[in-house]
This record gives sequence, C-alpha cells and structure tokens, in this order.
Amino acid sequence: MGTAVKSESAIEKKSLNQPEETRTFPKGKVELSTVGGITFGRATFQPGWKWSESVKPIAKTKSCQAPHTQYVISGRIMVVTEDGTKVEYGPGDIGTVPPGHDAWVIGNEPCVIIDVTGMTRYAKT
Repeated sequence: MGTAVKSESAIEKKSLNQPEETRTFPKGKVELSTVGGITFGRATFQPGWKWSESVKPIAKTKSCQAPHTQYVISGRIMVVTEDGTKVEYGPGDIGTVPPGHDAWVIGNEPCVIIDVTGMTRYAKT
C-alpha cells in the first residue's frame, strides 16, 4: 500500500533540449533522456569527428559495439562495418547499424542523429 504503480498507458514527456544526461567527447556530445523504458539519444558530431579517434579511447573496444537504430536530422556520416560494408547517411535517412563499425562526419556541417537503441552506454566512462 502506498507504492505508486505506473500504468502501461501512462503518458510521459521529456525533452532532449533538457536532457537527463549529457556525455561529451572530442568533437561531439550525446544528450540522453528515457521515456517508456527507451533511451533516446541525440548525438551531435562536429566536422572532423571520427568514432575511432573520439570515442574509442573511452569505449576501449576495437570498433563501436553499440547497435544503432537512427534518424539523421542534419549533416552526413559515413559508417564502415568490420567486413568493409560502407553506408553514407544524410538528412532524413533512417537505418540500423550493427555492432562492429567505425564512423565519421563527412563535410563541414555537424551531423545530428537521433538514436533509440545504442546510446544507453555510448561514450560512458
């Protein structure tokens, strides 16, 4: 008695403009908020950002091991998997990226991505 029970149909609202957590790393940051048990991450990668240079020292893995389900808001990013598959993403693109990849910003515009599967531990020390 007295314990609050959350209904499955409860409405939640949070904003990535006021994230619950922000993680920064060279040439980038990830802003995180969780609703309904799903962590949304807004990643902002500046020109010159590359996972293997900016996040690898934090992750301490050979390649990015986070799976991503993403939507690109702006900018462009190249993703290369360990088997050599290359995919370029740009504004409006959605996609999935399995663990085992590197990525870098293409061009002189920051790349902003919303990710709903790979940010819970991304760049976490």
